[in-house]
Amino acid sequence: MSRKYFGTDGIRGYVGQFPITPEFMLKLGWAAGMAFRKQGKCRILIGKDTRISGYMFESALEAGLVASGADVMLLGPMPTPAIAYLTRTFQAEAGIVISASHNPHYDNGIKFFSGKGTKLPDEVELMIEELLDQPMTVVESAQLGKVSRINDAAGRYIEFCKSSVPTSTSFAGLKLVIDCAHGATYKVAPSVFRELGAQVSTLAVQPNGLNINDDCGSTHVAGLQAEVLAQQADLGIAFDGDGDRVLMVDHAGTVVDGDELLFIIARDLQERGKLGGGVVGTLMSNLGLELALAEQGIPFSRAKVGDRYVMAELQERDWQLGGENSGHLVCFQHTTTGDAIIAALQVLMALKRNGQTLAEARQALHKCPQVLINVRFAGGVDPIEHPAVKDACARVTERMAGRGRVLLRKSGTEPLVRVMVEGEDEAQVRGYAEELAKVVTEVCA
Repeated sequence: MSRKYFGTDGIRGYVGQFPITPEFMLKLGWAAGMAFRKQGKCRILIGKDTRISGYMFESALEAGLVASGADVMLLGPMPTPAIAYLTRTFQAEAGIVISASHNPHYDNGIKFFSGKGTKLPDEVELMIEELLDQPMTVVESAQLGKVSRINDAAGRYIEFCKSSVPTSTSFAGLKLVIDCAHGATYKVAPSVFRELGAQVSTLAVQPNGLNINDDCGSTHVAGLQAEVLAQQADLGIAFDGDGDRVLMVDHAGTVVDGDELLFIIARDLQERGKLGGGVVGTLMSNLGLELALAEQGIPFSRAKVGDRYVMAELQERDWQLGGENSGHLVCFQHTTTGDAIIAALQVLMALKRNGQTLAEARQALHKCPQVLINVRFAGGVDPIEHPAVKDACARVTERMAGRGRVLLRKSGTEPLVRVMVEGEDEAQVRGYAEELAKVVTEVCA
């Protein structure tokens, strides 16, 4: 069945426009409560990031859940992966995250975690959608849910993050700048690294409800680059608004993206015999990552873009490590979802074990030039499936002889075909991309 409300990462949109309205959230809370109550006793956690609309939606969800008979435990502002962890440790039936991740304050959304701290199974999402189209009811007064607040949520999650590295770990002498995007990590992230001995300076840790991700965090790293240089820090760490993405900046101010961080973690695990399989990337992962992993004898698999697909591929292959170049990294040996703080700790541990700076550690991965050309097409036409386009892609792929790749995909929001070619020689890559774009254009004419 196709979904009416749920996308690949929950329900998301512009605040005040359906379905991101108080009325819908009330009904969603009720529907979720009814769905999980069918599976027995029902306790549901609610956490949120720092955007101003979170208070409104928290109250609406709480009312709907209570009306269904579900007990609610409030976490307040907490990183998305913290909510997954706490859902498991409190043995709740589900966790709800109110967040639009790296988007601006005027967007918001809802994500669900199962009682195991993983994405909801398809059948549960479909059950919730079916209930959303039914009339809302209220259980008898004696059966209404109760609400409580978990006051030590932050401390519990801080200790969990620290437990992902050996108990003897000390980052004493390491000078860090941490950018929390005025988001959900603003309290816990600095505490984690300080408690492990690092000297920490902070950026974007004064959320006011409107400044989340505003010219800061993992989507806007210029401020962090400047601060790392000004402070002469060893490196900088940038989180996004809900704490499931991380990018870094080395001591020279160079941005180190998710592909490079993934490689650093993978190589360290491989050298210690703890990788447990291979690495999952996405269709957009740089070819350089694939080639660098191959040189280390590490298998690599590509999933569709989106953390849901990365995690599904990891589970299918029974591997432990995967991620996206955006910085959404999944370390299954430690947790059940993408966790920016835990991923950052794994990178720092790899650097410490190998006695390397971040700049030195990233040298073994040489990112390949990538050229992207957008070609507009008429609705209803699928140029990617046209024989002439398929033949052209095959010719270019054959000419690159395993040292490059071609990716054609349609935009999800516009009538565009994105023609991407990646390889070792930038001029050659550009020529191939233009050649393919010309064929696509001719087919669309």
